[in-house]
Amino acid sequence: MEKNAPECRVYRRRWLILALFVLSSMSNALQWIQYSIITHIITHYYQVSADAVNWTSMVFMVVYIPLIFPGSWLLDRMGLRVTTTLGALGTCVGAWIKVLSVAPDRFWVGFLGQTIVAISQVCILSVPARLAAVWFGPHQVSSACSIGVFGNQFGIAIGFLFPPLIVKDHQDVDLITPELSLMFYLVAGFTTLLLVLIVIFYRAAPPVPPSPAQAAQIAAGGGDFFGSMKRLVMNPGYVLLLIAYGINVGVFYAISTLLSQVILSHFPNHDEDAGTIGLVIVVGGMVGSVVCGIVLDRTQRFKETTLAVYFLSLVTMAIYSFTLDCGYISVVYVTATLLGFFMTGYLPVGFELAAELTHPEPEGTSSGLLNMAAQVFGILFTLFYSWLFELKGDLWANLAMCGTLVLGTALTAAIKANLRRQAAQNKEQQLENKA
Repeated sequence: MEKNAPECRVYRRRWLILALFVLSSMSNALQWIQYSIITHIITHYYQVSADAVNWTSMVFMVVYIPLIFPGSWLLDRMGLRVTTTLGALGTCVGAWIKVLSVAPDRFWVGFLGQTIVAISQVCILSVPARLAAVWFGPHQVSSACSIGVFGNQFGIAIGFLFPPLIVKDHQDVDLITPELSLMFYLVAGFTTLLLVLIVIFYRAAPPVPPSPAQAAQIAAGGGDFFGSMKRLVMNPGYVLLLIAYGINVGVFYAISTLLSQVILSHFPNHDEDAGTIGLVIVVGGMVGSVVCGIVLDRTQRFKETTLAVYFLSLVTMAIYSFTLDCGYISVVYVTATLLGFFMTGYLPVGFELAAELTHPEPEGTSSGLLNMAAQVFGILFTLFYSWLFELKGDLWANLAMCGTLVLGTALTAAIKANLRRQAAQNKEQQLENKA
């Protein structure tokens, strides 16, 4: 007796769910680099060291590492609605705490708020691949994942752009106070409005699954979370991707955290340009994410696309490294845009390749471990980059990052393209055709 193909359907509400998540991810990510991009102002206002300011960015990486396991369990067991709502709630609470930090002796209050926002990202970063699989059909899943990642990148772009525009470097700290206060109030107000919208409109899953692969995953049940983790770390292709992904995103974290200091070392008094260059890196990445998602949906060539994007990340990182001291900031804008297109455009590509290599394991778990690897490498690379930058300058620091990308490219090339999710889709399609 032949097995019947499962009933599948996509709903228009999926775009509202995706839009709310994009805004939630954006509101969290914009706070990541909020202090670091104006390091010189924060050190002057609070009378703290540049290293202390760097830690307002690195705390996002540090807290993610131990919390990814309960965060992935929460997404797997409680679903998208509970997880996303908790992420939005923590982001909102942290933003309001930072409103209370506007005084020269309250850096610790701001750091506390920043830490709460960092903890909340655990409920956000692993969601895009899971949301795409739960709500979108097989020919939109990669594009939906790339749009989900787009929210995080858009938030980082805002974090690069607006702090230098709102907060200026005044000798009199009393003039900095109202500008810092305005920045924090704007963020807190936005996160509050967004939390209300998520509570009212966000849903966990559609009544009917959107794809045969998702229907099969639902039929298989939630499974054993720790068993799933064990199967992931025993998957050779996934382990290679885990290391390669961590290297690529770790390099991005390092150059983003130190971007203001590097740009100002070549172009003094170009505070706003430092923020704008950070913006074009991320905007380039947002375009890259969407383009790569469309390419994956059209071609289904997951391994080849991942390898090409990784290699071009290496090439553009090398170009960026050698053009910083050319004396023309317009050239830096161009190379930074190319760097962002490939380096941050790689994020959804890595998520989707992981989902293919590990199906039917939950997408939230596979992408959560990728993000954990990114945080580990991000901490190590940021500390190493900062040390080498102080010791030898940015060229040597950037070339060291290029060396790690060479290793990541080789590891990506070694991944065997065992596309399990695509095979499951094809099998169910054959059943449907027979029926």
